[in-house]
Amino acid sequence: MELGEVRALAEGLLREHGLVGEWSFDFDHARRRAGQCDFYRHRVTLSAPLMRLYQSEQVREVILHEIAHALAGARHHHDRVWRETAERIGAKPQTRLSNTPEVLPLWVGRCAAGHEFGRYRRPVAPASCMICARRAAEAKGSRPLRTYNRNFRIIWTNTKTGETL
Repeated sequence: MELGEVRALAEGLLREHGLVGEWSFDFDHARRRAGQCDFYRHRVTLSAPLMRLYQSEQVREVILHEIAHALAGARHHHDRVWRETAERIGAKPQTRLSNTPEVLPLWVGRCAAGHEFGRYRRPVAPASCMICARRAAEAKGSRPLRTYNRNFRIIWTNTKTGETL
């Protein structure tokens, strides 16, 4: 969906539910969550990268989810009060949407055993695979160290350029 359409829909729904003036709307750069209700700033934000990928009904659902948070109040998270509020304004009272597209990470890391990890920012320090470290430690009857271990090094590859780290 185009971001201009998303903004118009969000601002319209905020107005419809009596939140204009007290609450504002904006986009953010989140890649793992679709929306956020910021009670401190009285602001609803949506992920611009994800909104570009979502269908209009999914976008509407995310906006209504966050409006339900604003209406229910900061203490209610996803409890009964929030669920009732979500239903009252026409949102599905669920914490996550299913079958939604994801933003693919720019960096994909793999250990020697083939475990995969994604990062949206360039890794700045060497990393090791905790899955492999845990298995090796269990085989020896010890606990895995939470420090870098070159035996389980993760090799990072940029999915756009092919650069490796």
